[in-house]
Amino acid sequence: MMGRLQAIWIKRAHGGPMDPAEEARAVRDRGLEGNADRGGWRQITVIEQEVFDRVRESLPDADPMMRRANFLVDGVRLADCRGKVLEVGDLRIHMRGETRPCELMDEQCDGLRSALDPDWNAGAFGKVLNDAVVRVGDEVRWGEMQGFEE
Repeated sequence: MMGRLQAIWIKRAHGGPMDPAEEARAVRDRGLEGNADRGGWRQITVIEQEVFDRVRESLPDADPMMRRANFLVDGVRLADCRGKVLEVGDLRIHMRGETRPCELMDEQCDGLRSALDPDWNAGAFGKVLNDAVVRVGDEVRWGEMQGFEE
């Protein structure tokens, strides 16, 4: 199964706005350059376009940027991806777990938090395995952990 990177966002400050970008540089073991959440356990967060397509049926004002993730992808299902490697262009991300929706979701769109709550709908997070530049439109697919050390 292959998809595409539909959007990139960089969070310049904790709780601050999400800045859209056409490309971003990922740094191994750190995350995206310029992103407030560099390093640590959650280096990159990813959400699915298809989830937001469904959410908009009941919440037409819901926008993927409201989720405050770094990447919006299509064509790749994130549910139960813990331990898998997501390839975004030349970037490899070791997916570590589900990203749970928080109260910030409802501050932006009433009902968004509960709409994103079930079945990994709020996305997933992971660790950057290699340095790479990613661009909107890059291919997204599941890869192998082989050749990368945790």
